[in-house]
Amino acid sequence: MSASKPQESEVRIKHSLNENEEEFVAKRRKSVLARLQKLQIHCSETEVPNVALLGSGGGQRAMVGLLGSLVQLQKTGLLDCVLYLSGISGSTWCMASLYQESDWSTKLETVKDKIIQRLSGPGVSWTDAYAKLKKYYYEKDIFSLTDVWAAMFVTDYVKEIDEHTLTDHWDQQSKDPFPIYTVIDKHCKQRKDGDPWFEITPHEAGYSLTGAFVETSSFGSKFENGRKIKNQPEMDMLYLQALCGSVLADRVEILKFLWERIKEFFHHFLLKRETGMFGEISKEDECYQLLMDLVDMNLSVLNDKDPSDLDESIRTKLNELTGGEHHLVFPKKKLNLTDKEAAKQYMKQFTEDVCNDLSHCFSFWPFDIWTRIFICMDLWIWGRNYDFLHNMKDEAVPSTLLESEMRDYEDGGLLLNSPYFSVLRKERNIDLIISLDFSDDADPFTTVKEAAEMCKELNIPFPEVNIPSEDVKKPKDFYVFKGQNAPTVIHIPLFNVVNCGDDIEAYREKYHTFQGPYSAEMITDLMEVAGKNITNNKDRLLEQIRLAIGPKYTNNE
Repeated sequence: MSASKPQESEVRIKHSLNENEEEFVAKRRKSVLARLQKLQIHCSETEVPNVALLGSGGGQRAMVGLLGSLVQLQKTGLLDCVLYLSGISGSTWCMASLYQESDWSTKLETVKDKIIQRLSGPGVSWTDAYAKLKKYYYEKDIFSLTDVWAAMFVTDYVKEIDEHTLTDHWDQQSKDPFPIYTVIDKHCKQRKDGDPWFEITPHEAGYSLTGAFVETSSFGSKFENGRKIKNQPEMDMLYLQALCGSVLADRVEILKFLWERIKEFFHHFLLKRETGMFGEISKEDECYQLLMDLVDMNLSVLNDKDPSDLDESIRTKLNELTGGEHHLVFPKKKLNLTDKEAAKQYMKQFTEDVCNDLSHCFSFWPFDIWTRIFICMDLWIWGRNYDFLHNMKDEAVPSTLLESEMRDYEDGGLLLNSPYFSVLRKERNIDLIISLDFSDDADPFTTVKEAAEMCKELNIPFPEVNIPSEDVKKPKDFYVFKGQNAPTVIHIPLFNVVNCGDDIEAYREKYHTFQGPYSAEMITDLMEVAGKNITNNKDRLLEQIRLAIGPKYTNNE
């Protein structure tokens, strides 16, 4: 809807599919029917099973594992049976790469080679990554660690800066499964109320279970009572990948990683800058060195090292730079590192005070970015966007979603490392869920167990999940869970006794989540391992698709 018609709400609150999605699904089901007939599975158009393929989180392991699985699904003819492709965290990196290509599923071998070549090639340069970071900072109202994560981290793994949007990509598609990217609402997760499950499709973004949506191109813009009052740029695919895949370790490890990356950026900037770029080079150097000391001080506390010398150095330099006009709240003191909470609070306040003093005293353009990044790290601000439901009045929407002007969105793996709830919407009428699980939990059944528990609490139909205790340590490669009036769920653990033999732990260690980008050899090896889970189970997959055939009814309310 156009912003020029303020009397009309641009927010859709309804338990039904978007009209464009409905239209696509109808066409896709005809294509699925044609494929089923080629596979010698015969049914009427109204009986075509709605199949959803899920890719779990798991960083680059999930990205490569999903790619290897899809290649084999295509070779066996099963990919054309899939109606929806839904991803969370690392799997969305694979999806974003695939949907760059028009009708990628019809030429997947070529697309796969192109992706592998990129992943095995050189990364994004520091200069380009920093330019992208600046662009995020200056071109929109709200800046968070997700922007930093996109420019500093995701580019290392996907080896590109994709500035297309989801709607750009979808304009080229007609023969691929319908994509759903999944994240969660941080506030709903923390308060355990409202609806944490947030989906982003080519047409709409919104709360899956509540049924509250806005056009994807408008997600991030400012709304008031259902009306857009200020446009913001549509998020690009690099940012979307960062939004979906922003948690690859615990908070302390992420903080250490970000501080280290910032140090690398500072070193690069000081080595490569153009002489005279900011006028007074000597003062600029002093500012950067002070910020470098602040980075080192944060790292020292995170690594349980005494930061006293750095504390004193920062105070001295800040005093020289500001002429004594600084406002450090805490007095200089020796930190008791055994009291981690006190040390954390000290560093939080100390960092904010130093950044505020620098931003007030200097106008060199890089410093407002870096000081803002430091503050975002201390406040742990991820995925912050305007709330498109702000000040709406609708009893169907939890009040917590209506009150705040902004919402924070983050990696869905923090709540459930597989995007079950995007395809469990009643109106999507899914018959069969194929869950490809690339998690690295000690228990390879964590996602499907947790999904079953959450569905039970929410009264959402889901089959009962019973796993033999001995399978936790030695999982097989194919599990089927069935229930009355519930979709059939197939659970496929990435590493199992069939494709890994007795080397499951060795594979987990080789492909753990928080590690550097994979080599070409690792990518090829992991794709082969993941692909075996499909080729070894082609007949079983076909049988479950056949069993899912049945009449379809419209569940829209």
